[in-house]
Amino acid sequence: MTQALQTNGRAAMGHASGGATDEGARGAAPASRQDVPYYRTVANECAVFETAHRLRLPLLLKGPTGCGKTRFVAHMAARLGRPLFTVACHDDLTAADLTGRYLLKGGQTEWFDGPLTRAVRMGGICYLDEIVEARKDVTVILHPLTDDRRILPLERTGETLEAPDDFMLVVSYNPGYQNILKSLKPSTRQRFLALEFDFPPPEVEAEIVAAESGLELERCKPLVQLARRLRTLEGQDLEEVVSTRLLVYCASLIAAGMAWDLAVRAAIVEPLTDDADVKQGLVDVVDAVLG
Repeated sequence: MTQALQTNGRAAMGHASGGATDEGARGAAPASRQDVPYYRTVANECAVFETAHRLRLPLLLKGPTGCGKTRFVAHMAARLGRPLFTVACHDDLTAADLTGRYLLKGGQTEWFDGPLTRAVRMGGICYLDEIVEARKDVTVILHPLTDDRRILPLERTGETLEAPDDFMLVVSYNPGYQNILKSLKPSTRQRFLALEFDFPPPEVEAEIVAAESGLELERCKPLVQLARRLRTLEGQDLEEVVSTRLLVYCASLIAAGMAWDLAVRAAIVEPLTDDADVKQGLVDVVDAVLG
């Protein structure tokens, strides 16, 4: 069964890309403290990740947008000294985008590995962000990597790659976006360990915002208070609530000298909605909380 553990994560400031990033190399030593992306541990999420990596188990991260999933993976990959390949899944993402394809080069056809294949060859960590957005054929190719076989068949080259011990597959999704058409099948979910992320407790979130933005801790606390007030509106006037990431953006603007009202408008109110009435409602909440 999928084993679910809950943790309050921190804001993910890194952006998953449609391609992949390669950090480190096979056999690399764990990164120094300066090289490890900032991450504020809240519960036992780091221990779960390290144990899953050691036992060669795949991991599923669940949580709202901007709560820290992407940064957490980058942090753990750096701590473990493994190259990280991050892919932002979308409707047009195919299995070939992950495994690779033949392309013309210099008048000849040449095979180019995709990010998943490179991660397997190098013993890296492959992170598929928002896996439910990908086409169904993508999840099918993951199945042999997420059971005791740990293999990646490449039909077009005739290869069957055996994943080395250092390889790890991590996927994530936002449960709030799930619907009948976009959800993980139980047969796929039960191949993964699972961690549930949420926004951090107020005092921790204020520390994160201060550390990431450079704004004084005491000046970050009202922003966190505002965020918690706005999050109560989810499912009523807002489809998506203010994330820790947006709080960091707002605090960064303020730290750079921008007026509070302008920073809040640009980093919190405008990103959350296009509806004029809802915007005015958000401004009213801002005025009530921040004065």
